[in-house]
Formats: sequence, structure tokens, C-alpha cells
Amino acid sequence: MIADGVEDEEKWLAEGIAGFQQNAFYMHRALDSNNLRDALKYCAQMLSELRTSRLSPHKYYDLYMRAFDELRKLEMFMKEETKRGCSVIDLYELVQHAGNILPRLYLLCTVGSVYIKSKEAPAKDILKDLVEMCRGVQHPVRGLFLRSYLSQVSRDKLPDIGSEYEGDADTVMDAVEFVLQNFTEMNKLWVRMQHQGPVREKEKREKERSELRDLVGKNLHVLSQIEGVDLDMYKDTVLPRILEQVVNCKDELAQYYLMDCVIQVFPDEYHLQTLETLLGACPQLQPNVDIKTVLSGLMDRLSNYAVSSAEVLPEFLQVEAFAKLSNAIGKVIEAQVDMPVVGAITLYVSLLTFTLRVHPDRLDYVDQVLGACVTKLTGKPRLEDSTATKQVVALLSAPLEKYNDIVTALKLSNYPRVMDHLDNATNKVMAVVIIQSIMKNNTYISTADKVEALFELIKGLIKDLDGSPVEELDEEDFKEEQNSVAHLIHMLYNDDPEEMLKIICTVRTHILAGGPKRLPFTVPPLIFSALKLVRRLQGQEGEVAGEDEPATPKKIFQLLHQTIEALLSVPAPELALRLYLQCAEATNDCDLEPISYEFFTQAFILYEEEVADSKAQVTAIHLIIGTLQRMNVFGVENRDTLTHKATGYSAKLLKKPDQCRAVYACSHLFWVDEQEGVKDGERVLLCLKRALRIANAAQQQMANVTRGSSSSGLVTLFIEILNKYLYFFEKGNPQISSAAIQGLIELITTEMQSDTTSDPSAEAFFASTLRYIQFQKQKGGAMGEKYEPIKV
Repeated sequence: MIADGVEDEEKWLAEGIAGFQQNAFYMHRALDSNNLRDALKYCAQMLSELRTSRLSPHKYYDLYMRAFDELRKLEMFMKEETKRGCSVIDLYELVQHAGNILPRLYLLCTVGSVYIKSKEAPAKDILKDLVEMCRGVQHPVRGLFLRSYLSQVSRDKLPDIGSEYEGDADTVMDAVEFVLQNFTEMNKLWVRMQHQGPVREKEKREKERSELRDLVGKNLHVLSQIEGVDLDMYKDTVLPRILEQVVNCKDELAQYYLMDCVIQVFPDEYHLQTLETLLGACPQLQPNVDIKTVLSGLMDRLSNYAVSSAEVLPEFLQVEAFAKLSNAIGKVIEAQVDMPVVGAITLYVSLLTFTLRVHPDRLDYVDQVLGACVTKLTGKPRLEDSTATKQVVALLSAPLEKYNDIVTALKLSNYPRVMDHLDNATNKVMAVVIIQSIMKNNTYISTADKVEALFELIKGLIKDLDGSPVEELDEEDFKEEQNSVAHLIHMLYNDDPEEMLKIICTVRTHILAGGPKRLPFTVPPLIFSALKLVRRLQGQEGEVAGEDEPATPKKIFQLLHQTIEALLSVPAPELALRLYLQCAEATNDCDLEPISYEFFTQAFILYEEEVADSKAQVTAIHLIIGTLQRMNVFGVENRDTLTHKATGYSAKLLKKPDQCRAVYACSHLFWVDEQEGVKDGERVLLCLKRALRIANAAQQQMANVTRGSSSSGLVTLFIEILNKYLYFFEKGNPQISSAAIQGLIELITTEMQSDTTSDPSAEAFFASTLRYIQFQKQKGGAMGEKYEPIKV
């Protein structure tokens, strides 16, 4: 059926064009013969094709444009005729004898244009006559195109100020009255289209009406171009007349389009000065009019106008633009009871954008907008509509983007109340946006109260909301979220130690409530933040202080001890062990030996009871040895106890190569250059000899397993031990002799020669070691003499 209708329309258009072209041909021939009367006759017959009711507006437009071109040619001919003495008044009367009213009025408008140009009569009288006579065509489509033609031929002939057609003192008002009258009649015709035809074709008619909207809107553009329309005239006459027509037509499409036209075509200054009048019409519009888009467009234009020049800002204050816009939005939302939540939020987003651009210093205005949004959302379920949640995110993001400072946003009391209305997923998205803003702008949060307010905003990342289990989250997303929280913790800082301790306590309270899965991400940054504070307080003494007492390292370390214990609920023993060792090392410069010993004790307990994986044990024991080596806070007894434990655990590792490396690493615990009292050459030698025995046992074990095959991979252990011998030999350990080194070199050489298969990496390592010995011998001096007995 649709295809048949399209084919019929194409057929009717082709017939119309054929008749049109035939009459146009005869008209041109008459014009060439200077036979004006025949030309007008054929032109009237040509224009009769525009009387059709069978074409859609789109197809009708094709015919109209052909007629427009031909009428321009006729107008030029008549203009020349008047120069040759033909009376324009006679022409004006002559065309009124055309048989049909539509051709007659097209011809009348054409001759009227020539008449105005001749200046034989006032332009205002001719225009008034034409706009009145066009009422003779009441068919919507035909009438719209006829009046559009009148508007086009007259737009450069209006009696405006400075125009060659300017008349007496009221000339501008005549021009305005003509355009307004034409606009009013066109709007009536346009609105009437919706009632033409059966109900089932309503959607089709609305589409056709939408295609014709620019014909009506051009009148408003013409009005905006009239030089004589100043602010007073716009305020007293033009705007009230337009809004009266808009409100009274009671048509959704017309009201939306015309309000948008008014906002787009007239100057921003006029909108600002007539804000109350313009906004007063908004609540009177039909309930289904997309008023949010109209008001958003208005606020965008006004805010752009405000930022274009600082000189106009006082005008905004003078007219109380924010109060009027806020009041109007409230009335619109109240009037349109069926307006969806997303529509109301969109309006508040536009108002907030306007406020931030025009009144960035008025935080009370910003908070007022957020408060109005809270009022709208109160009593409604959590937002789940994606479009609505995006608008709320835009609302909450706007202050962050404007101020580039979360501290400013924290002053807004309604900010967290808006966030509470988001669903859990969007709440997290917004929390990430807040953290990203802090990181991007390098913003430091400097008080415990602000940290409390900030963590209230990002609580969706800190803990589970409304019992939503963490397990439902994508693992990668969860890690990304928690890493962002970890970054945030490093942005919490205050130069005052007491305030910084309050910040740490506040953060600790929040992250410990986040559940075991989050702790591995959030505890480490908190520990390191606290250790930074300890370094600032180095050297302070004192017992555990009360809450109101000054911050001391001892108090902080006890707090850290309790915090690390929480990781055992995860469980994350390896992470907890690392953090205990970090805290132990931090006690070095605070002279807190008991606390340091306690941290090591806890590390050893974790190693014994919780670290079961053999690779994890190797890593852990090396961390313990490395940390213990750097400790200088211990007395002889405590140090002996800890080193004894470390060497004992090293010898108990699962694999003998791991045992060997851990044991020779323990040799450094008995010879520390920075500590005069820790230079026990005998125990160093004992560790190295024990490492040799373990390496030899590992080699024998490998040989037994492989039944005499090569175990060259284990020769590397002997080379590593040789390097340890050389290290302590250079450091002046009297127990390490050149003879022992010589014997070890010969042992390694023998082992490598006896291997049936070569190990390139071991050979390169050994060759490099021998070159080093040779280099030291050639260097001369005391070191050269020490190395002289060694043969390579």
C-alpha cells in the first residue's frame, strides 16, 4: 500500500511538472513578444498547478521552487515595463482579475514587490494589503507556501530604520506588525495541519509538519534582523506577541519549535533583560513539550554570553538570573507532573552548568541546585535508568571539573546526598571520577574532617553497599578500583604530625571496615603513609599516648602492628611479613628496640606458621636476612637471637641450592661495615663453610639421582661462594685466607674439568671471577699484595 502511494505521488508530481513547464513555455514566449497580458494569463495557469492537494509537502516544495524561479523572472520583466512607462498601479489591479485565488495572490505578491520598489505608494500600505488578502487561502500547505513567498519577496522591502522604504515615525512598528501578522497566520495554518485527514495518519502528518517548520520560523528570523527592533520594542511588543501565539496554539510541536526559535534568533542581551517574561511562558506550555531541551538551550546561550565578556556579569546579578531560572525550573517540574526523573535532572545539570560558568564563586548557588535535585529524587527508588544515572554523574562531575579541587566539592552539603541516590555500580563510577580528579589536579586532603567527608563520598569503593557481595565484581575491575583507593591514600597529607595521625586513624577505621578482600590493596599504602610520619618524628621518646596526646613514633608503631594483624584475616601472610619488616626497619632511627624486636618476632611467627610455599619461603627468608643486616638498634643478645633464628631457618629450606644461598647470605649478618661491634670473622667463616658443605651435598645428591651424569649446574653454587670469600677477604676478615680462596678456585677448576657437559653460564661466571682476581693483583698497593699469593 505504501509503495502504491509513493508511485501515485510521483505520477501526480510528474503531471504537475508537465503542465507547469508547458504554461511556463507559453509565458516566456509571451514575455519575449512583450505581451504582458498573455504572459500573466499563462503564468496564472502555471500557478494553478500549486492548487493541488495530492502532493506531500516535500513534493509540493519542488513545484513551489519552480514557481518561485518563474515569478522572479516575471518580476524582473514587470520592473522593466514600469521603467518604460507601464503603470504599476494598473498592473496591481490587473493581476487581481485572475480567475483562481491562489494564482491571483502569488501574482499580487509579485506585483506588490514591484509596486513597493517603485515607491509610488508607502510600503506599509502595500504590505498591509498583501498580508490581509493572503487570508483568502486557508488550506494549510498552500497557505503556508503562499505566505512564505510573501515573506521572501518582502524581507528586503520592509520600512525599517535606515531602509530606502522608511516612512514616518511609526515605520518600524509597521514593519514589525506586518511580520508578526504573517507569522501569526502561518502558525495557525501550520497547527491546523494536524487536524487534516484521518486519525490513523496522524504520525505521517506530524512528520510533514516537522518538514514545514522552517517556513514558520523564518518570520522570527526576519523579526530579529529588523534594525529598529531595540530592547524596549522587543520587551514591550515583539516577545509578548510571539509568546501569546506560542502559548495559545496549544500544540506541542509548535510550542517546542517556536520557543527554541525565539532563543536561537534573538540576541543574548535581550534574553537576559526579558528573562522573567520568557520563563513565565514555560509552565504554560503543553505537558509533553520537551521543555528541558528548550531551557537547556537558553541557559547554554546565557552562560556563553556571560563568559564572553566580564563586563556583562553585573547584568546577570542585576536581573537575578539564577533566582529566576531556578524558580522557573521548579515551576516547570511542578507543572509537568509526568516529567520523568531524567528530564528534571537534565534541567538541573543545565542550571548547574550555568551557575558554575556565571557564578563560580557562589557555592551556595551550587549547593542549592544539588539540594533541589535531592528533593526531586527523595522518595523515589535508587536510579537504575542508564540515561538518568549518566545525568546524575554529569551533575556531580561538573563541580569537580570547574573547581579542579575536591576540597571545594566537600564543602557542598548536598553533594553526598545526591550520590546516595545512585545505584551501587554508578556510585562506584562516581567515586572513581572523584579520585581521578584528585590525582589529576594533585590535590592533597589535609584534615581528618575532610578525609572523613571524602571517604563518605567514595564509600562504594571502600566497603560493600547494601550487602552487595564483592564476588559479583569482575576481578580486573575490582583490582583497578582498589588500586585507585591506594593511590588516594598517598594524597592525604598534613605538615602537622598530630593532624596527620588523625588522618591515618580516620583512614584506618574506614579501610578495616572494607572486608578482607580489600585489605591487601589498602593496608600497604596506609602503612607507608604512617612510616613517612614516623620519619618526621624520628628521635621522639615517650610512652603510648592517649588520643589527645602528641603523636609519637611508639604510638604509631603500635597502631601499625594492630593494622598489619588485620591482614591475617585475608589471609595474606607474605604481605603481612613484608610490612612487619618495613616497620622493623623504620624503628632503626627511633631507638625503639623492644618494638623492633616484636616486629621481627611477628615476621618469624608468620614464616613458621603461615608461609608454606617453598618459593615463598625462599623469598621471605632473604627479606628477613636483608632487613636484619641493616638493623643497628639491637643489643648483642637480641641480635644473636634473631641471627640464630635466620640461619636456622635458612638451613631448613626445602631445596639444597636454596639452603646454600640462604646460608651464605647469613654470613653478612656477622660482618657489617657500618656497625663496629658486628664483625665476627669466625661466624662468617662458619656460614661459608656450611654453605660449601650444603653445596657439596647437593652435588652428591644430584649425582646419585642422575647416576653419575653431569651436575654442572650446581658448580655455580661454588662460584657464588667463592665470590663471598673474595668479598670478606677484601673487607679484612682475618679468618678468610688466600689459601682458602686458592683451594676453592682449584676445587671449582677440577669440578668443571671433570664435567662431561659444559655450562656456558657457569664458565662465563667463573672466568669473570678469575679476571677480577687478576685485576686486583695488577692494581698494586695493599690490595695487590693481599691478592698476590692467589694463583689463577
